Amino acid sequence: MPNANHQYLAPGFMRTLIWITVLGAIGLIGGNIVGSIVVPGHDFVADTVSDLAAGRYEIIQDVSLYGFAASLTALSLACAHLHNGVTRWSLLTFALILLALCVVIIGARNEYGDGDNEGIVVHIYIVYALGALFAAVFLLMALEGGRIAAFMPALSWGCLVLWGLGAPIFFLLPTEWDGLWERGLGVITVVWALGYANALHLFARAHRDETR
Repeated sequence: MPNANHQYLAPGFMRTLIWITVLGAIGLIGGNIVGSIVVPGHDFVADTVSDLAAGRYEIIQDVSLYGFAASLTALSLACAHLHNGVTRWSLLTFALILLALCVVIIGARNEYGDGDNEGIVVHIYIVYALGALFAAVFLLMALEGGRIAAFMPALSWGCLVLWGLGAPIFFLLPTEWDGLWERGLGVITVVWALGYANALHLFARAHRDETR
């Protein structure tokens, strides 16, 4: 009889999380491209994602944001599934689910994009939270990612450096350029999420005998 205290991988569960991550990450890029084409007068370089997530065609960007939130949730669940008792994995799990929540709030509250400033305007605070949480996620995976795939520390360090340099600059840019810069930051998060999904695939394949 198997030891009840032994942790087994659930291959079907892992595959589901990987597919959710991949589809949500690709959907974020696709939704932004489609929205930029469909929304009349949208400037891909000057206008931000918030501009696409508000107004007549907001559903396009909103759905892609919710899809990426699903990706982050799936990655958080993967962290919980692979948790080895180290505090950093707990922090990574919580940080990813908080990121998913922040992305949902960005999509749900149409602030700035349509000039909405009634009530409590939380957009800028959520943006600050996104910046800090993504930096934390990249750092934590840089320290712990070698456990699931050899390339994850290097990928995460690279994303952390790019994010650490690029995110502060975003707030200093003139509005004529901040849309393009913001999309560049978004690409960093998508590349990292897809890298993590690939790492999960490799880890599951390498430990296929430890499943039930």
